[in-house]
Amino acid sequence: MELLTADDPSTIGDYRLLRRLGAGGMGRVYLGRTAGGRTVAVKAVRPELADDPEFRARFRQEVSAARRVGGRWTAPVLDADTDGPRPWVATGYVAGPSLGAAVHTGGPLPAASVHALGSWLAEALEQVHALGLVHRDVKPSNVLLTLDGPRLIDFGVARALDAAATLTHSGYVVGSPGFMSPEQAAGSPVGPAGDVFALGAVLAFAATGTAPFGEGVSAAVLLYRVLHEEPELRGLDGGLRAIVTACLAKDPADRPTPAELRARLAPARPPSAPRPGCPARSPPPSAGPPSNCSTWRPTAPPPPARPCPPSRTGRPPSWTAR
Repeated sequence: MELLTADDPSTIGDYRLLRRLGAGGMGRVYLGRTAGGRTVAVKAVRPELADDPEFRARFRQEVSAARRVGGRWTAPVLDADTDGPRPWVATGYVAGPSLGAAVHTGGPLPAASVHALGSWLAEALEQVHALGLVHRDVKPSNVLLTLDGPRLIDFGVARALDAAATLTHSGYVVGSPGFMSPEQAAGSPVGPAGDVFALGAVLAFAATGTAPFGEGVSAAVLLYRVLHEEPELRGLDGGLRAIVTACLAKDPADRPTPAELRARLAPARPPSAPRPGCPARSPPPSAGPPSNCSTWRPTAPPPPARPCPPSRTGRPPSWTAR
């Protein structure tokens, strides 16, 4: 989270901007606040994309579709302006670090937490795909960690951008090369199986701390590896390795569906994990610690809201405890 600079707007729509949350190929993301005090994440489109009629038309279509996305593991679209000089979309603000930040700061997650993470994200994808949508940019920075589980963010953005270009536009790559499916890397149509591939790469990263096709190299090298080489999965245990390997199959037809993936991952969810949508509760004072507290510690309810929300780079929730 960064302070606003002179080239940042002070308001977008009805939202007063407080901080810059990040930036990417499509534009900048800001922390905003309504007149009533609700905090939101506002993504403003890059000016050159705003001038592209094809992008704007697809962005309008995708934002309309993304408004239908609900479920406990996603951040809802609350508001948008797709026709203004600089299009934007506002979603619920998720006060938690990204999976990428949590792993880079604290190291890989324990296997039980990775199983739970995968089960929840597979459920999110199952709900999204049921609406006829494909995320197209599932990656660690688009998975935010909260007290009661993950949230998958940034729906519709990659599809709108992809409609305005094939694989690149104005010098940047559509999507995230190390987490793209082979079909997306090749510029072919991408269906739900593409999201499953990306989820497999995310789970490998969560469990090992390293992307399965590497990091720190050019986009061209990553795309080549995704298309032609096998992933590096050392460090994954037997059961999780088999699941991730299935997700990372080169042929989309060989990958499991989100429902199949959730069924394979769910049995490993720690017994003390919070029920979906319900924050974890601490045990009664007389109770001892749970038997699996080394991998999953229950968490007390969050403190009352403060005037300024916590940073997304803050402490990871206890369900990721190492």
